[in-house]
Amino acid sequence: MDAAQRLVWGHAALTVAIDTAPGRPVSVRAIAAAPADAPLTQTGATAQPLVEILTPGQGRGHVSGRFSETTIGRRLAFTGGESGRDGVWHTLRIDLRDAVTGLVARVHLRSADGVAAVQAWTEVVNEGAEPVLLLGVTSLAAGFHGLPVQGLEVVRGEGEWLGEGRFTTTALREGPAVELDLPAHGPQHGRGRFAAISTGAWSTGGALPTGALLDPASGQAWAWQVEQNGAWRWEVAERLDGAYAAFTGPNDIDHQWSQRLAAGASFTTVPVSLATSATGFDGAVAALSAHRRAIRRPHPDTAALALVFNDYMNTLMGDPTTEKLLPLIDAAAEAGAEIFCIDAGWYDDTGYWWDGVGAWEASTTRFPDGGLEKVVAHIRERGMQPGLWLEPEVIGVRSPLADELPAEAFLQRDGVRVVEHGRYHLDLRHPAAIAHLDATVDRLVEQYGVGFFKLDYNIDPGAGTDLAADSVGAGLLAHNRAHLAWLDGVLDRHPELILENCGSGAMRMDYALLSRLQLQSTTDQQSFTLYPPIAASAPLSVLPEQAGNWAYPQPEMTPEEAAFCLVTGMPGRMYLSGHLARMTDAQLASVRAAVAVHKDVRAELARSVPVWPLGLPGWTDPWTAVGLVAGEVTYVALWHRGGPDSVELSFPHLAGRDVVLDTLYPRDLPPYEASFDAETGVLSVSDPVEAPFTARFLRIRSVAERTH
Repeated sequence: MDAAQRLVWGHAALTVAIDTAPGRPVSVRAIAAAPADAPLTQTGATAQPLVEILTPGQGRGHVSGRFSETTIGRRLAFTGGESGRDGVWHTLRIDLRDAVTGLVARVHLRSADGVAAVQAWTEVVNEGAEPVLLLGVTSLAAGFHGLPVQGLEVVRGEGEWLGEGRFTTTALREGPAVELDLPAHGPQHGRGRFAAISTGAWSTGGALPTGALLDPASGQAWAWQVEQNGAWRWEVAERLDGAYAAFTGPNDIDHQWSQRLAAGASFTTVPVSLATSATGFDGAVAALSAHRRAIRRPHPDTAALALVFNDYMNTLMGDPTTEKLLPLIDAAAEAGAEIFCIDAGWYDDTGYWWDGVGAWEASTTRFPDGGLEKVVAHIRERGMQPGLWLEPEVIGVRSPLADELPAEAFLQRDGVRVVEHGRYHLDLRHPAAIAHLDATVDRLVEQYGVGFFKLDYNIDPGAGTDLAADSVGAGLLAHNRAHLAWLDGVLDRHPELILENCGSGAMRMDYALLSRLQLQSTTDQQSFTLYPPIAASAPLSVLPEQAGNWAYPQPEMTPEEAAFCLVTGMPGRMYLSGHLARMTDAQLASVRAAVAVHKDVRAELARSVPVWPLGLPGWTDPWTAVGLVAGEVTYVALWHRGGPDSVELSFPHLAGRDVVLDTLYPRDLPPYEASFDAETGVLSVSDPVEAPFTARFLRIRSVAERTH
């Protein structure tokens, strides 16, 4: 604490300054890439409180639909704190107390050494004599250096099945913060806000938990993610003292969440992470990427990055048999795959498995000669690790397990099991549900030597469950947390097991899950011409080495179309599929070449940070690009989908450098014509090929600073 009554914490890469002066709310005055030279205090008593707590008996101090200016948030007083070190993590706890209700808020911050990002969560303890009903608690709420809204931009994203990761950048003045002349209306903040809200258990099925706030004039930027595998909310808006952001998990008004705190009881919010940079959006995303790598659970696959072939997408489509699989296994091995995953349908004898799943016993009709064991043995004989598709959290309404498990092992509303698309949803708070899943995973690992599971999730149970919960939303949050604990238990028992996170494509692509799981399917999109904006935007939501971009070339494709598909797999974790067994030698050679390139660069991609030389991709852009910067090398995936034959790509980090440009894939097709302006860092590209769809994977290697 210094004379100005502010707490300054951080390390060489990060400064967080907290104003603790009496007479004003405890508040964030700076989250900056260190050092923070800007003034850390403002005039006047107004400031965005560090913590917002909404209860029915106290409500908001200023009427609005915001998580800003709650009555308790205004009153919370600083009572102390403690900083420390835990391995690579710098830690800080800030203690606050409300004298009226007796509620204590403990804000926890941690930041990895050398990373300009912080993870935050809030613990609320009822030290009063009476119970308190919580309706919402922020994980973190912060102003941004008192920046005025004029000129600020917000990056926000939307996703849906087949159309994941559609990000846009909007001026705050053109959206939720139009000019209202607030000072002329007395000391009142505005009431509007931009709120990104996700409901249910598909955490990325609509609004996305990743966002950013940008100040193009100064270069200051902040990027964030709410780390929750269920319901969440983030908001950005204008106050009299400038822009603010607030982050919560589930709350009452959006998610039917409330939590009763008896005297002595506590509640902990979901985590949120916030990264910062003085060099704009790309710098903030780079810091967020470094933070994601720091919070990931250690796992052997982080270094190995094994290449997976999966038989589903545009290939067997949930209809595997011994006859179909054996030649596909051979072709996948010849192409260079290291894991072969048998996708949906391996457990089905009926021909329609959707509402009968749950027992996870191998089909006898699909694998009549030697059973599934024969197929799995062939995978191992061809030098690959076997994998299986599993949708563990559901039980089909026709499954025998629906009657064998107790009713309390399922999500319920008013005593009735929740049904969605012919499935019941397990409640992972119940020990019988956990015992069933543990027994399933352990049996499949032991019986078949499975080393990889694709964990799918194709229903959304809605707001949650009211069984043994203070509210429907509280029941869902407890289930979400039990799901995470179950995954931790699986990996504790099987530390080398590789788990893919798939939720009907990428409907659950959040870092509550991705801090634990090794691979994320980025979409279910089967139209190869629609995939580029999904693959190009994926590194904003997920690390490149976790982004499972499907590459599904087909025998009937032209060479350019097949190359287009394979380039889509390059700027992430190539996730191979397609009818390789039906290909000609020349076609399979092209696949092998793509796989070889990917294996050559995957270690560098695992330390890379993304850039977008054409800006964040639009859904129908004729040219789409993403760059991955790894030290002196920048890899670029570039797709052309009609429209102008030429385009200019901007690489500011390469301005003033001499470079060498290579086309890594495909090498057997005409390269794009390209020239690089070393003064500006602009790469001019022309497509000489008369084809409706082309793509190239490029490497730009910086060799020296340009001499004048």
